[in-house]
Amino acid sequence: QVQLTESGGGLVQPGDSLRLSCAASGGDISLYAMGWFRQAAGQDREFAAVISPSGHSTTYAESVRGRFTISRDNAKNTVFLQMNNLKPEDTAVYFCARGNFNSAVARNYDYWGQGTQVTVSS
Repeated sequence: QVQLTESGGGLVQPGDSLRLSCAASGGDISLYAMGWFRQAAGQDREFAAVISPSGHSTTYAESVRGRFTISRDNAKNTVFLQMNNLKPEDTAVYFCARGNFNSAVARNYDYWGQGTQVTVSS
């Protein structure tokens, strides 16, 4: 079965940038939508961004639109989340997930990574 491994998280200051990666193994993700979700401490998991299998269609949560960019490299079985102008409220564990279609709803995703911590603090 497919395994998703996130990387690239860390501690940054407000205004900084980070690029998260999600590497898939054990399966080909090129036919699937891939999403990024995040979960802050004590809060529910929330949608951040999703990209279609071809990469031609993307959707963002209002809270990250214009600052985050999702992309994918199907040849490398990897999905990325470029995060610019980070804010303290972006602090969360970030998860990538595989879905059958572009969706902002977590239950529509069947495989999830373990997450990578992003902390934005001065």
